Amino acid sequence: MGEVCKEKKPWLSVIWQVCNAFMSFFFALATYVQINDPDAGSWMVGYGVPAVLCAVIGWKPHVTETLPWRRVADLHVMISSAVVAMLAWRLYKERITEILQQEEGSLSPFREFSGLMLTAVWLLLCRHSGRAPVGLLRVSTAVAITVFPFVAWLYYYINKELRSGWPSHCKTAL
Repeated sequence: MGEVCKEKKPWLSVIWQVCNAFMSFFFALATYVQINDPDAGSWMVGYGVPAVLCAVIGWKPHVTETLPWRRVADLHVMISSAVVAMLAWRLYKERITEILQQEEGSLSPFREFSGLMLTAVWLLLCRHSGRAPVGLLRVSTAVAITVFPFVAWLYYYINKELRSGWPSHCKTAL
């Protein structure tokens, strides 16, 4: 009687939305730190698109079933996969050994490879997540992937020795 019926969300759906909110924040942060990079524009788009796509999922999880969301996500995964393949080939061909310190010109093959892999894997994980309630396997994977970049960023932030060989534009954003 005049009472608004509130739909209870299963706990897995809530965790899924929280993971997307955190990944949106992470991708937005990754977008921001590209500002000092010589080729900032392309990398800002590379991280900014997933930031927006994840933010929308955090707000409205069923958006993954809409054609515009799927097309943008698929295009981003396709382009990211092509760039990842080129970077992987470069890592292999040049037999780069100090992969965490390498920075040739404006291209850091391993870090850029890892960042693009993260965006592609996350968007693939999100694909069709709005069809049915998210399951334990997807949510567990999401939690593990969500924790990883924050722990890695914290590790680099604490361990100044790892950053000592980086060019100045990589050291000044955050």
